[in-house]
This record gives sequence, C-alpha cells and structure tokens, in this order.
Amino acid sequence: MTGTQRRKQLIDVGRSLFAERGYDGTSIEEIAQRAQVSKPVVYEHFGGKEGIYAVIVDREMSRLLGMITASLTENKSRVRIESVTLALLTYIEEHTDGFRILVRDQRIAADEGTYSSLLNDAIGQVSNLLAGDFERRHLKAELAPLYSQALVGMVSTTATWWLDDRSVPKEVLAAHLVNLCWNGLMHLEADPTLGTE
Repeated sequence: MTGTQRRKQLIDVGRSLFAERGYDGTSIEEIAQRAQVSKPVVYEHFGGKEGIYAVIVDREMSRLLGMITASLTENKSRVRIESVTLALLTYIEEHTDGFRILVRDQRIAADEGTYSSLLNDAIGQVSNLLAGDFERRHLKAELAPLYSQALVGMVSTTATWWLDDRSVPKEVLAAHLVNLCWNGLMHLEADPTLGTE
C-alpha cells in the first residue's frame, strides 16, 4: 500500500470505530488492529488518536458544508429551506458514520470546524434573513435571533432523531419540517401570548 492509500485506510477504519464506539471508546490499538498494521504506523500518519479524529471531523465537516452550500442555489426563501433540509438529511443518509461522529462527543476544543459552529453559523444566517422579512411584515426584527434558533434547532434535532429512526423517508420528513417552518413563519402573530394569560 502507498502512504496515501494507507492513510485513507486508517481514516476509513477510524471513522467506523469512532462512529460505533465514540472517541473515548476507541483506541489506537483497535484502529491499528482493524487496519492490520502496527500502532507506530497510525502514530506516524496522525501523531495519535486526537490527530486522526481531527482529520475525520474536518473531512466530515467539509463534506457536510459542501452539500449544504451546493443546495443554496435558489434565492426563494421556501426553496432554500427545502434545499438545506434535504441536503442535511441526504448527508445523514449517505454518510451516517460521519454524522454520528459530528453530533456525538467532539473532543477537539475549537471554535470553528465543529457541528456546533456550523449550526451557529446557520442560526446567524437565518437570523439575518428573518430580520429583513420581519421588518417588511412589521414584526419585531429584534426577535429574529430567537426564531432562527428555534428553526435551526428544530431541523437539527429532528435530523439527529432521524439518524436512528428511519421510519419516515427523507423526502417526507423534509416536507413536514418545511411545512412547519414555512407555515409557522407565514402565520406569525405580532404579539403572541400564552393561552393561559
């Protein structure tokens, strides 16, 4: 095997083990054993468990971000919501192990390059879009961050649920999420109150 082929093999083995057992439950010994190499080979390529984990997380984040960015070709709000939701679900469907790693126990103390940072970026972008929409509709633009947090949280939490419960096809799940997001946004009350007030 060439060095490049060996590195790819170790990444594939590591991705599988980290998805299956998490960061703490995976050891360099297991990665080496499953790849049928000695531990020094893994250390030579990645310097240790944190190194191989960081490479895997970085690649998965790049893949997910690429899929989401590619979905944002349309300028219409509803189509954007549909496209992004479907892109996230497609990533989960096609790269299940990668998504398990991203939402599980990220060990790398970084402000960017994590699933959390991707969600925070999404919240910021949605907030900016909603603020303009709220102003046009005479709603309180300062509440846009609250609504964007709720929308992104709803989609990401439901996507995490779908990771393990695929009883609903992704297109059906995306349609229902978009239905709730879109129709909820279209019928916002200017000053909502609780029914008990």
